[in-house]
Amino acid sequence: MSTENEGNEGTAAEAGPSVPSAPPVPADAPQGHPESAPAAPPHPDATATQQQPASPAQDPATTPMAPVPAAAPQYAPATQSAADAGWPPPPPAVPAYATHGAHGGGPVWGPPGRLQTPDAPRKRGAGGLVAAVVVAALVAGGVGGALGFWAADSNNDSGSAGSTTVAASGTPQDLKRDPGTVAGVAAKALPSVVTIDAQGGDGEGGTGTGFVYDKEGHILTNNHVVASAADSGQLTATFSNGKKYDAEVVGRAQGYDVAVLKLKNPPQGLTPLPLGNSDQVAVGDSTIAIGAPFGLSNTVTTGIISAKNRPVASGDGSGGSNSYMSALQTDASINPGNSGGPLLSANGAVIGINSAIQSTGSSGQSQAGSIGLGFAIPVNQAKNVAQQLIKTGQPVYPVIGATVTMDEKTGGAVISDQGSGGTEAVSKDGPAARAGLKAGDVITKFNDTVVDSGPTLIGEIWTHKPGDKVTLTYKRDGKTSTVEVTLGERKGDS
Repeated sequence: MSTENEGNEGTAAEAGPSVPSAPPVPADAPQGHPESAPAAPPHPDATATQQQPASPAQDPATTPMAPVPAAAPQYAPATQSAADAGWPPPPPAVPAYATHGAHGGGPVWGPPGRLQTPDAPRKRGAGGLVAAVVVAALVAGGVGGALGFWAADSNNDSGSAGSTTVAASGTPQDLKRDPGTVAGVAAKALPSVVTIDAQGGDGEGGTGTGFVYDKEGHILTNNHVVASAADSGQLTATFSNGKKYDAEVVGRAQGYDVAVLKLKNPPQGLTPLPLGNSDQVAVGDSTIAIGAPFGLSNTVTTGIISAKNRPVASGDGSGGSNSYMSALQTDASINPGNSGGPLLSANGAVIGINSAIQSTGSSGQSQAGSIGLGFAIPVNQAKNVAQQLIKTGQPVYPVIGATVTMDEKTGGAVISDQGSGGTEAVSKDGPAARAGLKAGDVITKFNDTVVDSGPTLIGEIWTHKPGDKVTLTYKRDGKTSTVEVTLGERKGDS
């Protein structure tokens, strides 16, 4: 969800979790430099026939993202190398969500403003008092330790049968935890989670997370984690035991923000993480996130599912296509470097891939951090994409064959007057055309989910497969109608 960028979203839709005026956008990709959020293109293809994200107007000086009402989500960014500490450019005019490092931003579509407040003056007296207390504590600790050692040593010298201290057992058995506890789940999952280092041929790179998908050595992660090194560069995966393996890209889907890697010389006995059912997740369920926030590998955080079906749109920071998801929202702490890592249920099953965060913003070359608004790709969708990538190396997207605008306050997804390159907005003989949809129609519902914008519609469409039958509710000339549409397909990201 640009190794780690997180943050995005607008206000909630009527029938689902509140959605921002503009859909959230994943945090920036692991590499890249801060840029102001670009304005969204007026006629992107919301039906997946042609995804056309608005090319961001980049302004390296204003990379921070504003809060939900004024900033775009960023990918849950991966931590970046020292040589490239700046976050990747923010996604096109959308809230900033991702978990990959990028100058943080709120889930707003417009460029956020920055409020700078001078540091409050320090009280020298108070500071001196604190220092004195700390010194006193250290001295007391040292004295106590010395006296304790002297007492024990004296007892031993005097021939006393026992020591004055009792050593606590450090055997592995004593460190085991109940399978149902957070510690138990973490202990079982950590050996199957890897920290991914992506170094592009141009020297740019970053750090993200991934997890073992199968015993053949496939690793599931975010596209924005590996994008910088996908074509030329080096990818490595380091396990919790410190062992590092070279990896290569099997396939990646920009639109879904999912990528599959394969270890070149996988070790024996790999244990894939069990996959749960994200459709059965409920708001309030406990969550456990594992990743490498700011490069701190094997970090475990906890929280709950805060909302479901949260529309999130994000860019990879390279000016390429956007990613869209109907995300799981969690308050588990997710930061740059968590991108691509697993979001686990209380029983240790993967229910999502951490991809983006919403942030209040950042300045300079620093990366924004978690404010309790993280977004994960539902694992049911990620699993379908992963299977397709492993099988063919390219993604397949469901489409309705119509181009919609990306305007925020339209009350739905408006079918454009024209498609990309002057083509027809409604593809001839496509699913939308066969259902009778026309340019100017405003799609307000996708099945039972309220649609408030183009990105929301795309995110909902992409939770399905080509050939699925869906119901669209739309308005034309003030009249509301409902039609059934059989989703078509588009292969590849281009």
